[in-house]
Amino acid sequence: MKEFKNKVAVITGAANGIGKELAYESARREMKVVLVDIDETNLKKVEQELSDMGTQVLSITADVTLYENVERVKDETLNKFGQVDLLFNNAGVVVSGPVWEMPTKEWDYITASNIHSVIYGMKAFIPVMMEQGTDCHIVNTASVAGLLSTPGMPAYHMSKFANVGLTEATNHQLRAMNSNIKMSVYCPGFIQTDLHNCDDRRPQRFAIDPDEPYYQSTSYMLGREKARYVIETGIPSDSVGLAVFTAIEEERFYILTHPQYNSVIGKRIKDMLEGIEPDPSMFIR
Repeated sequence: MKEFKNKVAVITGAANGIGKELAYESARREMKVVLVDIDETNLKKVEQELSDMGTQVLSITADVTLYENVERVKDETLNKFGQVDLLFNNAGVVVSGPVWEMPTKEWDYITASNIHSVIYGMKAFIPVMMEQGTDCHIVNTASVAGLLSTPGMPAYHMSKFANVGLTEATNHQLRAMNSNIKMSVYCPGFIQTDLHNCDDRRPQRFAIDPDEPYYQSTSYMLGREKARYVIETGIPSDSVGLAVFTAIEEERFYILTHPQYNSVIGKRIKDMLEGIEPDPSMFIR
């Protein structure tokens, strides 16, 4: 996709962090923008900021871990703008802790947020894009944690590896059909976002049970502190929009914005071919 003016971008997780930056860049390129988030307060702030820029904008408060909500987003988008050209499946969360300690609800929460929401976005919007027959693009936000593994975050790595594989396999199918839809998977390292505060926006069915011992455990507390530290010391978020849109223009499938990890990714592949277990000394800092 080379031209963006007057086209329609749908962005999930648009109220904060990466999603907000993608919304700003969409507006700068004179797109019509659909903002989707469970965080209504910050969503309305972004909506107002985009409106002040002269952008045609639609904000939808929705929990994209529920398919019926994603269907509603699709319907409201088409009712308002009549088309969708660019889809950012960006909503996501982070949890940490050992597999043997984490409550099953944590697994349900991260799977629904980081995997199911991406599936639902593609299921709802790909048929619309196919019917349009115009140049369209889908960007699924994964992470460099979907290309590398580190200690302490098995659930997060699981979800992001799944996101990468899901995007690759879906792209294979679209390419085999000579589809009008191009795809990218965005795999950044740490960025200064609000991701470590995602618990503030949990859907009620995944709410933390204060009587569950795990949430008073050392593992839980250390995991939250590690997440806070690595996110707050990441790169500024204001570089995200331009980097991602440049990759879309260049039709790059893998969007890697942290070159310091490229050699680590290369070593992982080499070790894999040689049957060597992942090297914990190479984990992402």
